[in-house]
Amino acid sequence: MNKKHLASVAAPGTVDSGRFAEQVLGWFDRHGRKHLPWQNPRDPYRVWVSEIMLQQTQVTTVIGYFNRFMETFPELKSLAEADSDLVMHHWSGLGYYARARNLHRCAQQVMAEHQGKLPEDLESLQSLPGIGRSTAGAIRSLAFGHYAAILDGNVKRVLARHFAVEGWPGEAAVLKQLWQLSEQLTPHSRCADYNQAMMDLGAMVCVRTKPQCGACPLAQSCVARERGEIGRFPGKKAKTSKPVRSAQLLVVLDEADNILLQKRPPSGIWGGLWSLPECPLEQQSEHWCEVNLGLQVKQLSLLSPRRHTFSHFHLDITPVLLRIEKSLKVVMDESSLVWYNLSEPEDLGLAAPVSTILQQIDPKIPIVENSEGEAR
Repeated sequence: MNKKHLASVAAPGTVDSGRFAEQVLGWFDRHGRKHLPWQNPRDPYRVWVSEIMLQQTQVTTVIGYFNRFMETFPELKSLAEADSDLVMHHWSGLGYYARARNLHRCAQQVMAEHQGKLPEDLESLQSLPGIGRSTAGAIRSLAFGHYAAILDGNVKRVLARHFAVEGWPGEAAVLKQLWQLSEQLTPHSRCADYNQAMMDLGAMVCVRTKPQCGACPLAQSCVARERGEIGRFPGKKAKTSKPVRSAQLLVVLDEADNILLQKRPPSGIWGGLWSLPECPLEQQSEHWCEVNLGLQVKQLSLLSPRRHTFSHFHLDITPVLLRIEKSLKVVMDESSLVWYNLSEPEDLGLAAPVSTILQQIDPKIPIVENSEGEAR
């Protein structure tokens, strides 16, 4: 996209890419965020972990998780060598758990293939688990100081509004246009500051609802503002009703009131986390436990039902409280099963709804809130 085309997209005002960056950087120098934990110090490992955490999650939520994560895994080597359960434990409540699995795999791959150091070039970064085009650009620019464009959700919103880019950014043609704008506007000088500024601008000023246009350094050349159509941009994905699924989660107590937990498969919902055994709604829980767990159980009560919402469906959960009457086989021989002591809980990664159900059994159990939300 040349400057002539850039200007036509931005009509009625003409925007020069140099002037655009100058205004953004001027605002950043006065108002940008410069004291976030991963900025001090700003080394590649800390930048990478923060960028993965910030995907789909707000800064205010990430800060606490990031600090605790760094206390336990202060360097890439310690993360690569860590047990997966400990990694998932430190991610519990952040949501989008594939990020944690990819983070762990990525650390191991960097140790094996890059001598324990994150690569600096975009191609190598994008070949690593969990690192896409925008995240690679953020790592390359913020951590290494090299030129690279980014296009996270905040930057998409700023550019879509400023240039009145029609359509939902998830569509390939719209995404391509936004990438072209981002690459042309991103300066080679102070690239890291510019990228941070664009993310900050989208998170602090050009927010999804009720943007603070009076505080925006780009207000005078913003096409959406000029047209009085800020709410139209970026375009929204066509609404579809989320399907509803239902399941029973079984709270199985042994004679010492320990609770049986089952590790979820590595992919799918709550992948790699520990959860309560899941019984299909149409099956009787006592019979299911006998067939699948080798346990004879007696139902005690139904606990309060709850709904957990994922990005693509609702899950209606019916928790069922059961007590073991007889063990037909040694459950602990199964690596995917563990008896969880509520009074001395292990560092296991728990699915968010599971922690709230356990809290019903013992109020001392901390509730793990699901913090999925708008990024940064």
